[in-house]
Amino acid sequence: MSGAVFMPRLAAVVAALTLVSGAAQAQIFGGDDQARQAILDLRQRFDQAVTAQNRLVEENTQLRRSMLDLQQQLETLRADLARSRGEREELARDVSELKKQAAALGAVDQRLLKLESAAEAASSAAAAAQGAEQAEYDAALAVFRSGDYPAAQARFAEFIKRNPASAQAPAALFWLGNAQYATRNYKEAITNFRSLLAAAPNHDKAPEALLSIANCQIELKDTRAARATLESLSQAYPQSEAAQAGRERLAQLK
Repeated sequence: MSGAVFMPRLAAVVAALTLVSGAAQAQIFGGDDQARQAILDLRQRFDQAVTAQNRLVEENTQLRRSMLDLQQQLETLRADLARSRGEREELARDVSELKKQAAALGAVDQRLLKLESAAEAASSAAAAAQGAEQAEYDAALAVFRSGDYPAAQARFAEFIKRNPASAQAPAALFWLGNAQYATRNYKEAITNFRSLLAAAPNHDKAPEALLSIANCQIELKDTRAARATLESLSQAYPQSEAAQAGRERLAQLK
């Protein structure tokens, strides 16, 4: 091949290569732009995902704190409810105990109304002679029946102190013991009931005094002593109303 023919062909090949190279470079650079855009889009989506995840973590943390606060509030409410329930139960027990005592005192008072009326009628002549002494006793008894048991204790104690030999002293001891029972001074009440029995075992209130001693012993949780007292009541005063009430109470203890 002659040199004249080769050169034009070489120039044509170079030109073709130049065109191909330029097209390839354009294609490569164009592909780089798309890749960059894709990377930017991917990074943006990644950043958005990270931001969303951080927001979820923060919301989850706040939710956990709120749940802990709610749990603490629930525990506080449970404690308050338990304390309130305990206070209500204690109040219910106190009310029940007071009702029992009131019922016992009411039963005593009813049984003794007849005895009291008979005693007052029998002693009307003596009452006229003893005037002030009887008035003092009656005043103390009126205070007891009004329900002011602390004041009644003071009145009857003063009466006994001022009139130890009075015919009304045993009755005053009886009502003093009942006033002490009403205020839960069970041991002092037992002492005064026993003083009545020692001073006047045949007094019309003696059977009721024995029954009252048993009631005090029951309140003191001394069931064994209460049972013995009730048995003594039935033996000593078998025909009395107090003995009948005592037998019913004894059956309940068994």
